[in-house]
Amino acid sequence: MKTLTNLFLVTLVITLLAYCKPIKPEGEGITGTVSWLEGNQMPSISDDEGSKKDNTPTQNKVQRTLLIYPLTNVADTKMENGVFTTINGDPVTTVETDENGHYQLKLNPGRYSVFTQEENGLFANIFDGDGNIQPVTIKESEWVLLDIVINYKAVY
Repeated sequence: MKTLTNLFLVTLVITLLAYCKPIKPEGEGITGTVSWLEGNQMPSISDDEGSKKDNTPTQNKVQRTLLIYPLTNVADTKMENGVFTTINGDPVTTVETDENGHYQLKLNPGRYSVFTQEENGLFANIFDGDGNIQPVTIKESEWVLLDIVINYKAVY
């Protein structure tokens, strides 16, 4: 009897899961996390005993303000010490990450550039072949996953 009950429960759970759809937010936009990475990121050499030290980079989730600009090209900016100090134009919107670095922002379909606000300017480190900075394309009814690693103080 106990086996029959367990079989029934397993079958019920599987049936319910088969009809469940993942939760998808309405509309379109970007979502992801922001992490901080600094210091020496070079692989380490093994010690005299042959064991390797764990030098796996640690990315700490951080709270930041993200600034969303219309698609921006490097020709329309000025950069100093790894951050953008001048960007022609104004941001479309901004969003704050939570304490775990997570954010979610609804955006109209279009092409955008995403920057993080840093102490001495704005940061982005992804470029396409045309020199566009941190390009993101938002399509109707689609969410884009964009995880950002702030690494201008990391050494590779």
